[in-house]
Amino acid sequence: MVRVKVPATSANMGSGFDCMGIALSIRNVVEMDFSDRIDITNKSGLDLPADETNLIYRCAKHVFDIAGVPMPGLKIVEECNIPMTRGLGSSSACTVAGIVGANALLGEPLDEEAIINLAAIIEGHPDNSTPAIRGGFVAAMLENGRVWQVRVPISGRLRFCAFVPDFELRTEKARAALPKEVTMRDAVFNLSRAALLAGSLVAGELHNIGVATEDRLHQPYRFDMIPGGREVASRARELGALGSFISGAGPTIMTVVDRASLDYEKRVREHFAEEFPNWTVRMLDCDETGVTVEKE
Repeated sequence: MVRVKVPATSANMGSGFDCMGIALSIRNVVEMDFSDRIDITNKSGLDLPADETNLIYRCAKHVFDIAGVPMPGLKIVEECNIPMTRGLGSSSACTVAGIVGANALLGEPLDEEAIINLAAIIEGHPDNSTPAIRGGFVAAMLENGRVWQVRVPISGRLRFCAFVPDFELRTEKARAALPKEVTMRDAVFNLSRAALLAGSLVAGELHNIGVATEDRLHQPYRFDMIPGGREVASRARELGALGSFISGAGPTIMTVVDRASLDYEKRVREHFAEEFPNWTVRMLDCDETGVTVEKE
């Protein structure tokens, strides 16, 4: 039996559309073992598929197929701590858990690069799956089935505060709202800020975070799909956040916070309990470890 722990992730981070992501300190836990039948349960009380359509099972089967090993069944026990369809990488966590768990059961026929590539191919983009695997802050791109990526630790001066609403927004719907083309001006707007964001997160140049998380490629269209989203992002900044952005495709709003701002969490909890009662506040750290596997 193997136990896989996969962190949540926040992708895009404002200006880094489809190419930047960070691992965060919430983890799904998946136990996996050989079985002669499909045996899938979850400890979270969620209504999840318990047959061959289960995402973890499907991703595990990819690895069995690559290794040339028949898979008549599999025992999977899920503990889902990452909120689902909230823009915190829940699907990527399942994808990574399935691949990494099956790889461990089979004696690790895939190296880390192959795991990163397979996860990104299944997901369609690498900005959630790669930081979930490697941890930390990651810039990545997928081209011709290969992920080109770099992982760097961010400044210890930073924390993150997630504002998670009580409603969902499916990635497919959020992506369908995006335009087919953008202007050169908007492209340059994002390129300059994405470069600034990467350097600022690593160097701890906190004064840059607000402007560096600005975006013109996806957030102007997705905010319209998140009731109260603009107001939440604005209020979070007014209360002391360095910058705010839609986490992944949304609807979670993520903020970057100075670790020295010791009372930020207290302030936002007090204000949000009255102003935005359907939004949950979660204070998070960057997960620098990435996916882990324990064998028993």
